[in-house]
Formats: sequence, structure tokens, C-alpha cells
Amino acid sequence: MSLSSNGTTRRQVLARTGALGAGIAFTGALSELFAGTAAAQPLGRTGYGPLIPDPDGLLDLPRGFRYRVLSREGDELRSGEGPVPSNHDGMAAFAARDRGRHGGGGVHLVRNHENRATGRVPVPTVEGLTYDPQGKGGCTALTLDSRNHVLDERVAIAGTAVNCAGGPTPWHTWLTCEETEDKAGTNGYAKDHGFIFEVDPADPRRTGAVPLTAMGRFQHEAVAVDPRRGVVYETEDAFERPFGLFYRFLPEKPLGGTGSLRAGGRLQAMRVPGVPDLSSIQETGASFDGVEWVDVPDPLAVETPIRHQDFGRGGITHAQKLEGCYWGGRSVYFVSSFARSAEGSAGDHYGQIWRYDPERRRLTLVIVFGPDTDVQLPGESPDNICLAPSGGLMVCEDGNGAQHVYGVTRRGEVYAMARGAQNIGTPEEPEWGEFAGVTFSPDGDTMYVNCYTPGTTFAVTGPWRG
Repeated sequence: MSLSSNGTTRRQVLARTGALGAGIAFTGALSELFAGTAAAQPLGRTGYGPLIPDPDGLLDLPRGFRYRVLSREGDELRSGEGPVPSNHDGMAAFAARDRGRHGGGGVHLVRNHENRATGRVPVPTVEGLTYDPQGKGGCTALTLDSRNHVLDERVAIAGTAVNCAGGPTPWHTWLTCEETEDKAGTNGYAKDHGFIFEVDPADPRRTGAVPLTAMGRFQHEAVAVDPRRGVVYETEDAFERPFGLFYRFLPEKPLGGTGSLRAGGRLQAMRVPGVPDLSSIQETGASFDGVEWVDVPDPLAVETPIRHQDFGRGGITHAQKLEGCYWGGRSVYFVSSFARSAEGSAGDHYGQIWRYDPERRRLTLVIVFGPDTDVQLPGESPDNICLAPSGGLMVCEDGNGAQHVYGVTRRGEVYAMARGAQNIGTPEEPEWGEFAGVTFSPDGDTMYVNCYTPGTTFAVTGPWRG
């Protein structure tokens, strides 16, 4: 179930997705990702055609596509709870449960706000939904009708910090991840941070603001849930040595629905015998059987960050920039977006995509691309990604200059899907806000995407193929 028996082709396909940043999910080879899904015919080599300049100067799209601005930083939330917070990041879309009331095709959209202690517009504190009144991050939830009109927009969780990515659950909630390990007393916080929180986008008060402490306290990036066993896999985006770990959480009540993760469980970290650093592996297809899972000594990291803790004889396996995480078929896929020996990694690469098969306890390097890669995304620094209804990927760019959303077809061709206009800086020193949180409506008719700065959420409709 690989994209091609030709290693070069797989490298060229995945090199175009580049070094992924705070993405909500990534897989491996594209055919593995789409096996068994409803995605139909792939796009041709030209995507949807050239981008047409937007007369309003917000979002350039191909001919036939249009956008609607759903929400902008600083505007008043529909709930009246305060202004729309800043730093729009990871996002997911869910079918509205009360579809009749919302026009037959309603959508609940949940959106992260990656506010640090210096965040411009904090998530408003709301009684019953606030974890730490000193935290400025959190999530907001929008309810849309079938035409993407905003029916409601409100705080879903507040008082958290640096809410970057996360992942959906099989029971249609969102796990929002704090990408920090600041403790109470640091940066003005009144409580420890570095947790995962569950958010019900349809009814946030059902989930409240309860940290899932048994799932660990560390610099969380993304999560993926095994829909058959209920095991939750977690990535750690640690910025300094020792680098992050790949975790699994064994819940006491697997697949128990909303709130079941609060019942606790065991947090374990992956050990690949003989491989202390994943960046040392450079051969596509390299496979390791007998992967071990070691109980984390102190999941709350009361005294010592987890990646610094003593895992006993054999140590533990680390990797620089562990980010995207996605469940596909019978395996979990995760990404190390880059590794640099100058920063302490055992090897250099521009990206690795790993597949872990829990039944065989086998870890396989699906693809690696490095300094000799000769095919690159037209822009730089790809960030969030998602599956597209056309049978490919959408990739958010986070780099210098004009920012894009790129499409990658199942054949590996890259095309520009959207381009943002200059929106920060000055004419002398122009800047562009990165894209983040790209996701599609459950019916595949709408692409939702955020501009990180200034925070703006768009709904894009048009002749999506598939």
C-alpha cells in the first residue's frame, strides 16, 4: 500500500510537504493515506488554475472559488463574551448534531488560539470554562449553517497557554494541546501548563476546562486516536536537547466517549532498541521490530521534564521536531519535520515520516528527504496540513514573503490554492501572516483556513473536484 515502488517518486511527493510545523495531522505515502476512503479522482497537473488577485486584498483564489470571512481578531464574539482572540492556529470541523436547527448541513468549527503570556488579544475568561485566569490561550467555537453563515461564536475553553495543534476524537470532540511546559509562577501563570484538554465544540460546558493530567505534562504538539483500541498517540515538539519523545496513552476507559479520558490511564514513551535518535536512520523503508513502550516515571513532570527523566537500562528514543500525528488504516503516522546535527541531532534531514503498526510492534521509516532533495514546495516552511476532498493534501505555508496554501495531488504535483495579501508590517518592510488550521467541512464542500496574524478565519467554496 505504498505510493510507488520507486523510492525517488515517494521522496519527491513528500518532499513537497516539507518540514511540517504545528500541524493538526500528517500521514505517510499518499496512497496509504487514502486507501479505503471516499476520495475519488486525483487532480491533474495544473490544480485549479492560476490565482486571481482579490480586489479586496485579503485572499487570492483560483477562478470559480470564493471566500467568506467568518471571524476576525478584535471583532466582538457573537456571544458577547469579549473580542475574538488573536493567533488563530489549529482547527477542526465537525457535523452539527442538531442539523435540523442549523439548516440541514450545519458545522461546528473549533479553533485554537496560540497565545503566549504576551498574546495580543487573550481568550476571554468565562466562568466554568477557564483553567487559569492568567493564561491567554484557549479555543473558540463557531456554529455555521449550511451556507457558512455564522450562527454563533463563543469561548470553548480559556485560561490555557500556547494552544497549537491537537486532534479529533472518534466521539467528535477536539483535544487541544498546550505547547509549553511552564509551571505556576512562570510568565505570571497561576497553574502548571503543558496539558491536553478535551473540548466539545457543540457544547463546551460538557467538557469544561479540565486538564487531562494522566496524558502527561510536556510541550504537546499533536495527537491521534486509534479508533479500534482507543489508544492515544502523542507527539512532543521539544525545542532543545534532549529532544522530544513519541508517546502512547492507554486509557482506563478506552473509547468511552466525552469525558472518558479523565478516568486516567498509563502514559508510555517509545523505545526503539538500538536507536536512541530517530534522525540517525536515513534509509527509506528501514524497519524495526520489537518496539518497546516504557512507563513514564513521572507524567506530571513535577521535578524533571519527561524527556530528561530516567527510563532505565536502554534509555529512550528521541527525535527533533516531532509534530504531526495521524491515524490511517491500522497504523499511526508521525512526523519529525527536520533534524540538524548542528543543534544536537544525530543526523541531518529535511523531514521524516514514520509509521508505527501496533499489531506487529513495528516502526518503519516511510520516507526521508534531506539536503540532496531536488524537488521542493514552491514556497518554504510548510506548516499545518489536511486531507483534501480531491484526494490529496492541503499544506499551509509559514515562511517569509507572501504566504500560500498549497495543494499536493495524489500524484505528487504541487499547485497554489490560495495566497494571502500583505496584512502586517509597513510598505517599507512588508510582512504576511502565515496560514494555519486548514480543514474541510464533513461534506467536503468548504475549506476552512486561518490567517495566524491578524487572526482571520476564512470559508472557501468552489468547484472542489472529487
